[in-house]
Amino acid sequence: MMPTSPSPYLLAGVILFPAASTNAQVSPQRTTATYQDWMVSCVMASTPGGQKACEVVQSQTLEGQTSPVSQITINRADGGGPFKLFVQVPANVWLQAGVKLATDDKDPGLGTVFKWCIPTRCLSDADLPDAVIKKMRAQTEPGRLEFKDASQRDVVVPVSFKGFSDALDALSKP
Repeated sequence: MMPTSPSPYLLAGVILFPAASTNAQVSPQRTTATYQDWMVSCVMASTPGGQKACEVVQSQTLEGQTSPVSQITINRADGGGPFKLFVQVPANVWLQAGVKLATDDKDPGLGTVFKWCIPTRCLSDADLPDAVIKKMRAQTEPGRLEFKDASQRDVVVPVSFKGFSDALDALSKP
């Protein structure tokens, strides 16, 4: 079962905000909305003319575990550019293999490339083509994330697409 909100230690941290004024330290305002197994999270920067940045997020767990093992984050650059996919997995991974997001058993998957690792997690990313978004929107059955652990054993993590289409629609609204 997918948790309704992601664990704070897994957030991708890919949203950048202007530096706060040295005279006032004000926290940005965060709003969230849940769409079945996906969440839209928005942050309004607390600086004058603050920008709003939003992303669609889902944390994944393995059967029998309560802690998330991975997290998918999707956002779009300012100006409505292409969607970008970010995937976080545990740090104990085989880096050359990257991570694949597959919508079903027939899908070879969209490959991502690792960008960085810290002691607790690794982040990979890829551009998210419209054709993959279309598949994700239409999917009613679970998909999967695939990667290899440091011992080169296959790891497969289920991904729910319930609520994905509604969450992406909410992300695309101004």
